[in-house]
Amino acid sequence: MISEISNQVLGIMPQPVLVLGHGNRILDANSAAEAFFETSFNSLKRKTLKDIVAFGSPVFSLVEHAREHGASINEYRVDMSHPRISGERSADIHVAPLRDAGTILVILQERTIADKMDRQLTHRGAARSVSALAAMLAHEIKNPLSGIRGAAQLLETAVGDEDRALTRLICDETDRIVKLVDRLETFSDERLLKRTSLNIHAVLDHVKRLAQAGFAQNIRFVENYDPSLPDVFGNKDQLIQVLLNLVKNAAESIGPDSVNGEIQLTTAFRPGVRLRTAGSPVPVSLPLEIGVRDNGPGVSADVLPVLFDPFVTTKTSGTGLGLALVAKMIGDHGGIVECESQPRRTLFRILLPMSLKEESESRGVDSNEGMRAG
Repeated sequence: MISEISNQVLGIMPQPVLVLGHGNRILDANSAAEAFFETSFNSLKRKTLKDIVAFGSPVFSLVEHAREHGASINEYRVDMSHPRISGERSADIHVAPLRDAGTILVILQERTIADKMDRQLTHRGAARSVSALAAMLAHEIKNPLSGIRGAAQLLETAVGDEDRALTRLICDETDRIVKLVDRLETFSDERLLKRTSLNIHAVLDHVKRLAQAGFAQNIRFVENYDPSLPDVFGNKDQLIQVLLNLVKNAAESIGPDSVNGEIQLTTAFRPGVRLRTAGSPVPVSLPLEIGVRDNGPGVSADVLPVLFDPFVTTKTSGTGLGLALVAKMIGDHGGIVECESQPRRTLFRILLPMSLKEESESRGVDSNEGMRAG
């Protein structure tokens, strides 16, 4: 009975967990560990720690310390990169001895997930700041601008041709400021978001057609979709706006003169990420991943941490509100948006909740799968 309960607890833990025996041979692992080390449970049980952790990693000394002293030990932000694992990985490590002599429990808290949550809270805080600013600007700026524009139009009828260009300049600049304030007002819209079950692939196809008909005519699109992806729980118009903004940014990064410009649209199912959102009393699962990747020059390292903050832009004529608005809309969906960038590979990744009906069905499946025999 104890073994069965232990296996159930191991199976439902969201963090990667390994149980190590003598010689650091892997005796057991949960599904999160399978995902983290990108290999199956049966394959893990045929390996030792040195097969999945890089030579010289602090993990080895942590395990030996726990085994020799019979006490738990932690270390934070440990580099878990390995040739067998795609991309860079960092994790907080908790190592503890079990009752059985020489048996060690290793729990990993992937830092990328923790950092996603920290960034998400930062993006929401920035969005709230812009919301307050937008409400103030709408009242304090738009009304005087209407008077300025009206006065310029009256002057235009009474001045000569040389001065008429100046009055036209006043009208044009006034209109530009009004448009900027209108964009800011989007942040102050606190109405309840209407969401339904959506096929995100239909949304992506619509965005791709719009892009190919206009600003991305010279760019090749590559689609890498998970055909079995469940429906997303979202607002169609807002998701179109979000993805169109990201694709447009990707196209502008590549530039109109590129001969090998490529934008890759991807979807995937990534179980294990849960986040407590403002509109939900319990953590929400965010298993649906949508990616927009381009092979442009990339985002500079100094801009990347503040990329979703308001008024941050790398464009000479940009307002710096596009990605801030993306962060707000995804936050309103209870999701996460993040960016990873290096030369020739910039990826915007969105994590969203699935349809409520399909999530309940998925939970039923997961609860059965988590009961692995000992």
